[in-house]
Amino acid sequence: MEANTRSTGRLPAAFLTPGSSSFMDFLSEHQPELLPGKRSLPPVQGVIEAPHGTTIVAVTFPGGVVLAGDRRATMGNVIAQRDIEKVFPADEYSAVGIAGTAGLAVEMVKLFQLELEHFEKVEGAQLSLEGKANRLSTMIRSNLGMAMQGLAVVPLFAGYDVDRERGRIFSYDVTGGRSQEHGFAATGSGSIFARGAMKKLFRDDLTEAEATTLVVQALYDAADDDSATGGPDVARRIYPIVTVITDDGFRRLTEDESSDIARAVLERRLEQPDGPRASLL
Repeated sequence: MEANTRSTGRLPAAFLTPGSSSFMDFLSEHQPELLPGKRSLPPVQGVIEAPHGTTIVAVTFPGGVVLAGDRRATMGNVIAQRDIEKVFPADEYSAVGIAGTAGLAVEMVKLFQLELEHFEKVEGAQLSLEGKANRLSTMIRSNLGMAMQGLAVVPLFAGYDVDRERGRIFSYDVTGGRSQEHGFAATGSGSIFARGAMKKLFRDDLTEAEATTLVVQALYDAADDDSATGGPDVARRIYPIVTVITDDGFRRLTEDESSDIARAVLERRLEQPDGPRASLL
């Protein structure tokens, strides 16, 4: 299927054959072994040790949604990487945060980005946010075989719905089951602690600045109780990745912006060491 432009300069027939607007369908038909879920793995005993990403959180506010993630990847009881990136733009108005097997998750995100770009070029229009969420669900479902061998990928998808003019959040399970979350959501090993913090601090009328502070506070609380979640690392200047999606599109906070929020959360925690309170926002 590979294009050979050095000889005749003509594309192979696969590229000229009419088909659907799905890039995954194109690969499935012409070169299925390139899809992550189609690769065969040798029999293994127990769970495969591979770097795993953990806690991802998302919060909606009037006018958009915030998606954020910590920076730690673990392999068993070892910190495999301290500054991994777990939040990626899917397209102009959506983003994906990854939890689970890091290598497969990043590959799935890249394929998802290509899927959305391919659809837009073929159809001349963007998928609806609901359609994007459904496409991601299909990709996760195709990875079920690897998930059964311990290589699961469980992302969190968030975006700005230009039709409904508001931010929306979608969570998934390893089988590709999709659920729309209202207000806030979390996935990964520290999600239970992050969700508890967000439940106390969330309000329907949050500003963008308050929402970004809330997600960093939630990640800090998750790191306080979950060893696989990395909190703000002031010494190494490693801070959570925080992204904001509004009608202006996707925007990732700069390192200075993230560090300012993280330092403010740390300072307030020193003043109130017993836990988060609504006044923190």
